[in-house]
Amino acid sequence: QVRVVESGGGVVQAGGSMRLSCTASGSINRDGAMGWYRQAPGKQRELVASIASGGTTNYADSVKGRFTISRDSAKNTVYLQMNSLKPEDTAVYYCNAKGQVRITARGVTSDYWGQGTQVTISS
Repeated sequence: QVRVVESGGGVVQAGGSMRLSCTASGSINRDGAMGWYRQAPGKQRELVASIASGGTTNYADSVKGRFTISRDSAKNTVYLQMNSLKPEDTAVYYCNAKGQVRITARGVTSDYWGQGTQVTISS
């Protein structure tokens, strides 16, 4: 079993900052990447940022220069520091971690997801 728990989120004005945290526990693949995704109403879930176990990061073009992902591997925790927030950043943010391979209705996967945390940016 893998458990992924996010914290942070809420409402902030445009131009403000917010920090999200996510901790994974259980049968985690400690060599796997961890990342943040988001899904706005009526849109598909999209990658925001990811970080490999070695520290290599990847960002969506829309957040480059504004968001920073970091990882504390000892704590199996990943953070997303979000600065210069815009109304278009409003979405439910989901944390992703890699864990024990399992079979789901959608097929074989090693992806585990948190419950999501709402981020709302007011203009």
